[in-house]
Amino acid sequence: MTDIAVAPSSAAAVAPRARRLATELPGPRSRELEAERRRHVTDGFGVTLPVFIDRAEGSLLVDVDGNRIIDFAAGIAVTSVGAANPRVAERAAAQLSRFTHTCFMVTEYSSFVEVCRWLNEHTPGDFEKRTALFSTGAEAVENAIKIARSATRRPNVLVFDEAYHGRTQLTMAMTAKENPYRITFGPLPGSVFRGPTAPAHLAPSAAGEADRTAAFVAQALAGVEEVLSSAGPETFAAMVIEPIQGEGGFVVHAPGFLAGLRELATRHGIVLVIDEIQAGMGRTGTLFASEHDGIAGDITLSAKALGAGLPLSAVTGRAELMNAVHAGGLGGTYAGNPVACEAALAVFELLEDGALLAGARAVEKAVRERFEPLLALDGVVSVRGRGAMMAIEFGDASGPRADLAKAASAAANAAGVLTLTCGTHGNVIRLLPPLGIEPEVLDEGLAVLEAAVREALS
Repeated sequence: MTDIAVAPSSAAAVAPRARRLATELPGPRSRELEAERRRHVTDGFGVTLPVFIDRAEGSLLVDVDGNRIIDFAAGIAVTSVGAANPRVAERAAAQLSRFTHTCFMVTEYSSFVEVCRWLNEHTPGDFEKRTALFSTGAEAVENAIKIARSATRRPNVLVFDEAYHGRTQLTMAMTAKENPYRITFGPLPGSVFRGPTAPAHLAPSAAGEADRTAAFVAQALAGVEEVLSSAGPETFAAMVIEPIQGEGGFVVHAPGFLAGLRELATRHGIVLVIDEIQAGMGRTGTLFASEHDGIAGDITLSAKALGAGLPLSAVTGRAELMNAVHAGGLGGTYAGNPVACEAALAVFELLEDGALLAGARAVEKAVRERFEPLLALDGVVSVRGRGAMMAIEFGDASGPRADLAKAASAAANAAGVLTLTCGTHGNVIRLLPPLGIEPEVLDEGLAVLEAAVREALS
């Protein structure tokens, strides 16, 4: 299928069509390159849409066959400022002309310090902070655990249902989803315990249900306390949670749950680590998603959109925690690469005027207006998320319907709107467009996806 009949708004109807399919997807040149890929790249790498990209234009990806694809994936929330942002390219190119790398542990450069300064000033928490830079999100998670263990001299780590924290051995143990992330890769490290959550979309939501919602959250927190008690709360170095759980299905926590975890962590001397790797850097309409819940972690993790496509991650936390590690205990050959640091400084500049944060909030409004009416249809059970981190969940009386999510996503992809699925059961379509996506492009992409969803449900 190369196109889907859509019903765009009047604004989109008068604007030039952004999406353009010169061929079917994938096109002939992409198919040739895919065959070459199969000859040289391990099958262990999956792919959502086997097209090869030539360039990006705004919120569009242009492939080698000339197809213009609306990007609702942003490299899994990495290219939040766009996949070809001129300011990012300008700063990165200028750095490339000076030097590509020295290793910060050997000789230093100011951009590393400037990134740390910005994160110390903008990460939630009214306390003195220090930051360490690394290359990947999983590195940030693992180093946060190292820091927490060093500071507390405790071994155990508490994570949560539906969590995703990475693909390394330790972060696989912390991740909840078995297939494809953990299966066949064991044995996994021990000292990792898992607690329950309180998903907002499962909480009582009708008017006058505040007491039942509070009870729902209290029950989940009691379950967390039970897990802590099973090994002794005094043995836990850290509890690690995403403020919106990404791969687990874009799960927003019910009001009061994160605040309850904050209280538990404080009471038991446990380091609360907020994993903002996917949800941070403006994705939810605030700089950090934890701002929606009014809490601050003792340590906050950033990655993905931090480097605008260049590998960069950060661990930002209380100064006394971050400085508890002995000199030489943290680092990495590529940690805080200067080109990636310049990209991050460009991201910070782009976030300054608030326009991208407003853009994220506009995405949420458009998604809700388009898809919440579909809740009346059998098969769509939830439309949820915050900002430009939105999800549509599929299911019915028989349970989760991964087949519906897969069919709708595949139809949208074939029609030139790149979407991703997620969720423990694979029954969620997630929307992660660039924060500055043009309104007419957003509207057309959502119209295509709506048509694909209706087709899957028919």
